[in-house]
Amino acid sequence: MSEQRPLLYLAEFDKPDDVMHAAEKCRDEGFENWDVHTPYPLHGMDAAMGLGDSKLGWIVLACGLTGVSLAVLMMQWMNGYDYPLIIGGKPPDAIPSMVPIMFELTVLLSAFGAVLGMFALNEIPKHHHPVFFSDRFEACSNDKFFISIEAEDKKFDLEKTKSFLEELKATHVELVRDQEQEEAS
Repeated sequence: MSEQRPLLYLAEFDKPDDVMHAAEKCRDEGFENWDVHTPYPLHGMDAAMGLGDSKLGWIVLACGLTGVSLAVLMMQWMNGYDYPLIIGGKPPDAIPSMVPIMFELTVLLSAFGAVLGMFALNEIPKHHHPVFFSDRFEACSNDKFFISIEAEDKKFDLEKTKSFLEELKATHVELVRDQEQEEAS
């Protein structure tokens, strides 16, 4: 049987403050392929991990502007050129009559942009992640906090990374290995 390749180290913490300080240390140490897993959102974790602002706002803004532009173009074409109707002496390109359609298309495309942008930015659906090989990780949905450092990280070293995580006062440090490789052999 061949040696299973390591996928990541998984460090378990009992308290939110402990995982917050550990995240700051991981950021300061220069790890790049790592993540924090918590049962609920922790205020300030983005800053502790060194994450920048989300690009989602720009995606939603672009989709909203596209929606309002499409609404104006559609209404101008339909009312002014394709099938011009003059009702009540108003010109076909009267802005007040376009407001409901402009609003609806802005909201519709912004909502699509928010949902699809979240899927893309969060890499959803991700049907498999190595942390699910750990039996202890089930506690993440209940009351435990975890940091995972992936083996693809350029600073990952079996011994140094383990000792680094142990210095962070993790209650348990586990090396997660490739179980698919084990099943195949």
